[in-house]
Amino acid sequence: MSHGRHARKKFYKSDISIVERLMNHLFVPGHRGKKHKLTSGENVGKSMTAYNIVKRCFEIIEEKTGKNPIEVFVRALENAALREEVSSYQMGAIIVRKAVVTAPQRRVDLALRYFAQGAYHKAFNSKKSIEESLADEIIAAYNNSKDSTAIQEKERLEREAEGAR
Repeated sequence: MSHGRHARKKFYKSDISIVERLMNHLFVPGHRGKKHKLTSGENVGKSMTAYNIVKRCFEIIEEKTGKNPIEVFVRALENAALREEVSSYQMGAIIVRKAVVTAPQRRVDLALRYFAQGAYHKAFNSKKSIEESLADEIIAAYNNSKDSTAIQEKERLEREAEGAR
């Protein structure tokens, strides 16, 4: 783990491994926009907890698929990364929405965020653990299934962008 060593550099995220970036998103999985949709305070700042969640999740993925969990994770990330989104700008007195191509770093960030949020929401108030939920989310995204929150969110945002073209 880098322990935030790159936090003061521009584009510091590029130097961090993709698995560690997933762990960082697991710190505040309930956070959406400017509010916490569900409380997620029990995870905040606990690096070893996030590490153990991801480690157990990868073990579950290996058991279920029989493939390298990192390979499954990267393919799922490729499937869940959105290509274009909607941006708003003001033109005179009205606000116009326009479809824009998503930056590569933002694509990965959004997909990781949707993995963390989807897993957290499926595990919240259920018998399923966060490790199992995260593994199911990643496997569903790997299979390009509608069961994945990340895939659903990607398709919703791309439909919105298509309408704003």
